[in-house]
Amino acid sequence: MSGYMQAPPLETKFSGGEGLALRDCAIEGYASLFGVPDQGGDTVRPGAYAGSLRALARDGRRVKMLWQHDPARPIGVWEEIREDARGLFVRGRILSEVQAGREALALIEAGAIDGLSIGYRTLRAARDEAGGRALLEIELWEVSVVTFPMLPQARVSTADASDEALARELADSFAQARALMG
Repeated sequence: MSGYMQAPPLETKFSGGEGLALRDCAIEGYASLFGVPDQGGDTVRPGAYAGSLRALARDGRRVKMLWQHDPARPIGVWEEIREDARGLFVRGRILSEVQAGREALALIEAGAIDGLSIGYRTLRAARDEAGGRALLEIELWEVSVVTFPMLPQARVSTADASDEALARELADSFAQARALMG
């Protein structure tokens, strides 16, 4: 077909699932940490995701939550993705109604799966002082739950949903008591 351009290949990075927590199918953590070189020598710089996140919001689209980067196996939804001083923070829900979601939840709870990975296209990069790439602008496509995170410190922790529910109930009770008192 004349004039047809093939899309550039999707790049993936297994990255920062550090602090990821399971709460009644809810997970959160860092999909990327700024200034920390991954095992491939790439370092994401602050602001690298900003343009992509703005474009997604403007177009009403979402970053996909996939199982092991497989586009045929979405396992949930990311409800919040934002850059902060530390990196790319993500919060979402794994859907237990989906077979791959149930598998992911079981493996996370068992400690067999412990990372996040980003799927993206590099828009702008430069060589850094260590000889790797400094990723300056990234088009973020997906964040996957994965077996092997690129950063060695990427880990998943689980939280008991009933403890969290109890904490929410206590907080609500205290808020109601404060409202009644004054």
